[in-house]
Amino acid sequence: MKTRIGIAGYGNLGRGVEFAAAQNPDMELVAVFTRRDPESVKLQTEGVKVYPIAEAASHKAEIDVLILCGGSATDLPVQTPELAKNFNVIDSFDTHARIPEHFAAVNQACKEGHTVGIISVGWDPGLFSLNRLYAESILPNGKTYTFWGKGVSQGHSDAIRRVAGVKRGIQYTIPVPEAVEDVRACRNPELTTRQKHTRECFVVAEEGADLQKIEEEIKTMPNYFSDYDTTVHFISEEVFDRDHTAMPHGGFVIRSGKTGRDESTDQLIEYSLKLGSNPEFTSSVLVAYARAAHRMAAEGQTGCRTVFDVAPSYLSPLSGEELRSHLL
Repeated sequence: MKTRIGIAGYGNLGRGVEFAAAQNPDMELVAVFTRRDPESVKLQTEGVKVYPIAEAASHKAEIDVLILCGGSATDLPVQTPELAKNFNVIDSFDTHARIPEHFAAVNQACKEGHTVGIISVGWDPGLFSLNRLYAESILPNGKTYTFWGKGVSQGHSDAIRRVAGVKRGIQYTIPVPEAVEDVRACRNPELTTRQKHTRECFVVAEEGADLQKIEEEIKTMPNYFSDYDTTVHFISEEVFDRDHTAMPHGGFVIRSGKTGRDESTDQLIEYSLKLGSNPEFTSSVLVAYARAAHRMAAEGQTGCRTVFDVAPSYLSPLSGEELRSHLL
């Protein structure tokens, strides 16, 4: 059963979905929807048409699952519920605190449209969420730690670029090695925000800008940098282009627990990711969950789901018999 994929939004994530779909023989990209002029969008896949996103509903018969590739701040809270009335949808909504209200809105839309929606798909939320669930269920007496990086934080990088005098900027989130070592040693430390991660910024300043003022404004920025040890490097545009245009990321989820009659046995569960491209990896997760949504819809399921609600076998192109033979 081929899954006919549509993409809503053709930025870094949308392009990643296009490449990921091409790697899966049971997937077929059939349409891309955009807010831009469709004539200005150049796809890598021959024969796939680009349409205005306002016309998406008129193409619902051609698409099994629509993968939404907009941003979590303003796009997905509106787009996912609206499009879920006509399509099975997948999104990567990643504002953790607002997931419950987003779930409720999408669930209502899916019930109205008799569709399946899977939200907050990616690696965090997503794969890291699953690991936290598995680990805490298996080791109830313990602590869970999540470390992010080393990798590019897109939100923090955007914040740097809003500072007056900054021409270009990028920020890397870096786990503190001593904190990771303490956790891996099953010491179960109490860690503050500052003790877990540092932030490293690389800035190309406008000509004549006050570098000291830029650095001070970055380091004291509330909600972004003020709670962290932050280093600011001023570099040339040439160095920026050479060393800082990729989008790597990753991190660790670690559960340190105790078992046994007197709870004296140390146990450690660790899951890690090292990603050369955050959007390309996230896109690959989205595509796997699109396969799941198609299968769930074919079974007559409706409503919103998260990664917690999707059986692992739905993600694989292999049959149950093949999975039991080769992976179990």
